[in-house]
Parts: sequence; structure tokens; C-alpha cells
Amino acid sequence: MSLESPRPAPNNGPNPGAGAGQRRRLLEDPRSIRALAHPIRLELQSIIGRAGRITAADAARELNISHALASHHLRQLAKYGFVQQVDGADNRERPWQLVHTSHDIQGVEDQPGGAEAVAVFEQVAAERALEDLDRWQERRASWSPGWRKHSGIGRSTVYLTEDEFTELMEAFGGLLAHYVEQRPIDDLASRPPGSKAVKMTLIVTPQEPTAAEG
Repeated sequence: MSLESPRPAPNNGPNPGAGAGQRRRLLEDPRSIRALAHPIRLELQSIIGRAGRITAADAARELNISHALASHHLRQLAKYGFVQQVDGADNRERPWQLVHTSHDIQGVEDQPGGAEAVAVFEQVAAERALEDLDRWQERRASWSPGWRKHSGIGRSTVYLTEDEFTELMEAFGGLLAHYVEQRPIDDLASRPPGSKAVKMTLIVTPQEPTAAEG
């Protein structure tokens, strides 16, 4: 399960700083997943990545919350290794940056409390996706046709075997990874002119047979 982006394999080695490619982290601890499963913390991760680095004061303004609340959640993210403070341009407030640009969950659901942690994270992530959709609908009319045509919700129900399902999801992940691997979220120099941040939340739910199907 990917939290941020598809990838060939996780890499937990330290590699802070933009411009160095994807910095990957494998999340194996339910406590870390629960720490991340908070709407403010997920949004902080997003805006820090998009800005490259950001101070707590700037984060508070972006989210329209108090400086104290922004600082609290940044410290919690730092406690579990998601963000870190770095030197700024002067002696004023030190900015924060991401430690890793992509995360992956593996082998957690078999641990005590693991399945519950994953469920909490997925619920929070889904709620954020719905909020993003609401905000997009409010501004959609002002965007050009190409952005409008391929955004929003698309729904399909298709019968697949387990092997076909795996093949389809891996193919989708491979298409997305082509761009993700070349453009870490906090690497501003890797963004092509005219590019926009596009959030993608793929919700896939295999269904139980209906009574009519038997």
C-alpha cells in the first residue's frame, strides 16, 4: 500500500534535501502510521513538500490555524521521523522540510494493532480526498478544458480474477511512477513549466457477491 507514490522498492537510508531523487521510507510501525493519520499532519506534509520547506508561521497561515497548533503537529511529525528542521536564510524561525518524499506500508497488518492503524489512516486519507474534491468543484470552472475533462470522479465496475486485478494495479502504478520517480514532491527544480500539483486518491474496493449472483 502506497501512502504517497508508487515505487520499485523502499529505501530507508538518510538522504535529506531536495534534488536527490525520491527519498523513500517503509512504514512498519503501527504507531508511526497512527501518528501520520491526522488531517492536519497530512496537510502539513503536503504543503511542506509543495513549498520545499516552510516555517511553522507560514504553515499556520496556509492552514488558517494558530502558530501553536501548527508547531505542535510539526513536532509530532518530527517525533516520528516525517519532517525535520533545517537552517534558514537568517536567525529567525527555522523552516521545516520532509525527511522522506514517499512512504509505503508493508507487513503492518500482521502486527498487533496494525490492521487498525491502517484502517484509521485510510479513513482519514479518504476524508481528505473528499474535501479536495469539494474544493476542486468550487474552482473547476476557472480551469482550462484539459484539466476539467480528466479530473473529478470516474467509476467503473469490472469483473477480474485476482491475477488480473494485480496486473491492472501494477500497470497503473507503473504509469504513475514514471512521473513520480522523476519529480520528488519537494524538488522544485524538477517541475516542468506549467505543471500543477495533482492529488490522486485511488479507492479500490473488491465487492462481495450479490444475492442474485449466489
